[in-house]
Amino acid sequence: MRKIKKGDDVIVLTGKDKGKRGTVLRVTADDRVFVDNVNMVKRHTKANPQRGVAGGIVEKEASLTLSNVALFNPVTKKADRVGFRVLEDGRKVRYFKSNDEVVDI
Repeated sequence: MRKIKKGDDVIVLTGKDKGKRGTVLRVTADDRVFVDNVNMVKRHTKANPQRGVAGGIVEKEASLTLSNVALFNPVTKKADRVGFRVLEDGRKVRYFKSNDEVVDI
């Protein structure tokens, strides 16, 4: 189980987009994360008429290292650390370390 998953609301901790908040689009196997509208880069693409792709400059998200983002805690309105806990019914869930709120319900 990972501390940050697809669909989580995260805050960027370091880099040019420090302080920005966004939703995780995907997490790769090599501990990198793509966040919506964060770390935008311009990619120069060549046109491919067979696929119907127009050429030009495309702006898209680049990946961030997983350690450079933290989960957003809606109660404290800040970035927060995450831990794991096993509930009475045997489920393993994530929780915020600052206020012991369970992330996964």
